[in-house]
Amino acid sequence: MDYIAIFFGLLILVKGGDWLLKAAVALSINLSIPKIVIGMTVVSFATSAPELIVSVKSALMGHPDLAMGNVIGSNIANLALVLGIVILIEPIIVTKNFFRIDWPIMFLSTMIFYFFIKNNNLTINEGFILFTLLIAVLIFLLFLQKNNIVDDSSLVSEVSNKKVILLLFFGGGIALWLGSEMLIKGSVSLAQEIGISERIISISIISIGTSIPELSASLVAIFKKEKAISLGNLIGSNIFNILAVMGITAMIQPIVFFDENLIESDFLWMIFISVLILPLAYIPKRMKLGRFEGAILLCCYAIFIYQMFK
Repeated sequence: MDYIAIFFGLLILVKGGDWLLKAAVALSINLSIPKIVIGMTVVSFATSAPELIVSVKSALMGHPDLAMGNVIGSNIANLALVLGIVILIEPIIVTKNFFRIDWPIMFLSTMIFYFFIKNNNLTINEGFILFTLLIAVLIFLLFLQKNNIVDDSSLVSEVSNKKVILLLFFGGGIALWLGSEMLIKGSVSLAQEIGISERIISISIISIGTSIPELSASLVAIFKKEKAISLGNLIGSNIFNILAVMGITAMIQPIVFFDENLIESDFLWMIFISVLILPLAYIPKRMKLGRFEGAILLCCYAIFIYQMFK
């Protein structure tokens, strides 16, 4: 039953995120909100909604290791698994803004996050600081980098009927809540039954599931022959997971986690993968991430998962 609950929880969670994404972007377009704002805020929030709901509910239900592991695991999966698959299928060009803006902001956010949680907790004040930094980043990108934001709205702009949009909004919200409920309870029960930690469940199964929206959006763009999803979008998702998901979660319910491996192993892997992207994008000075780099990232992810279960 635990496996069934996890499977259907992930399925409902992913579908809920997809509905919310379509509704959010369609509503924004109908309200004539600039596409640049949609790409930076609405799309980022919607694709990170599964991580947000799972982390908040995990913390409220007394499973902080799940909440923390979900974000750390999702950030590793976004860059090593999702990006690896994407560039294995279709290489992408790395813009100068990746080196000047995207990667530095992600790395700085990661190190601030590490400084906050190295004592095994994330307080309300620290959560507020993270969320405030997110607002500052969005304002910076909105007013100073308008011409460099990728427009993702074309992926879902076919939704136009207002009743359908509202149904997608409410249906997506309900699905996210129901899916997270099933996923968390099933994961906790499975961890207890087979004798593994909640951290391992969250870093592996849950984080992969909550990263599916990013993977889906990237694959849809490729198969529709549209402009390849830029590296900046996945970098942006990682920034949003740290500053928004962890920030909001900590403001609602301060997080005190217990598994030392989240800091001593998993977080170090997150830093390693984040740093690895930099030379892969630059060497051999072709400003491109291709199939070779994709294979390296997927191998790193496989090693990460293997060492966690050995």
